[in-house]
Amino acid sequence: MNKQLRKAVVAGNWKMNNDRNAAKKLITELAPMVKDAACEVVLCVPYTNLETALSLCEGTNMHVGAENCHWAKSGAFTGEISAEMLAEMGVEYVIIGHSERRQYFGETDQTVNARVRAALDAGLKVILCVGEVLEQREQGITEEIVSLQTKVALGGVSEEELSRVIIAYEPVWAIGTGKTATAEQAEEVCAIIRGVVAKLYTKAAADALTIQYGGSMKPGNAKELLSKEDVDGGLIGGAALVASDFAAIIDAAR
Repeated sequence: MNKQLRKAVVAGNWKMNNDRNAAKKLITELAPMVKDAACEVVLCVPYTNLETALSLCEGTNMHVGAENCHWAKSGAFTGEISAEMLAEMGVEYVIIGHSERRQYFGETDQTVNARVRAALDAGLKVILCVGEVLEQREQGITEEIVSLQTKVALGGVSEEELSRVIIAYEPVWAIGTGKTATAEQAEEVCAIIRGVVAKLYTKAAADALTIQYGGSMKPGNAKELLSKEDVDGGLIGGAALVASDFAAIIDAAR
């Protein structure tokens, strides 16, 4: 299987950072740095920055994503944003099931699946996050946890719809801790995810699936991580807030 047949995607997850002025500065600085990128470049920004990002990314090779969406089209869900609202704005991608949503906001495998379903129904592309916590890794149940998360999240998703899904492996113990999975650990779990998808769908569908690594990828380790057979890109946190760092990771995706 030729890795080059898959689309490499590097996405920045800004989390709860950057007001509109900071967003404008970062995107303006980043645009010329990544104009010749060999991979797809995605900026997933806070809701308040979506219009700014959409405006500034128009005519560039950068795509815009949101950091979450609700599973309902509308209703009494104060503070939530629907997938249809994002699509109507022109947003292309949405992150679903990020470890911080699971850890701090009660996200479950079932609500992740509901959000995935809503996002796909609205025509969005999904960056679906899965990953184990430190205790689960130490117990040796990483494969079971990640496999279950993947299976539940993709419930009801057709093989055709799978072409609009990216899976991001996020070892939760490496999110915001400065720790990073080794390239071998990242490859091992990304290969497990691809194997699960092959069983759920077909080998061809699994071979075509873009799988990102999302645990403290930085300019210093990006090349090694991205060289692995089953690592097709990155979901970048802190390094996505610095234009030169993010651009260096994108360059490593060559």
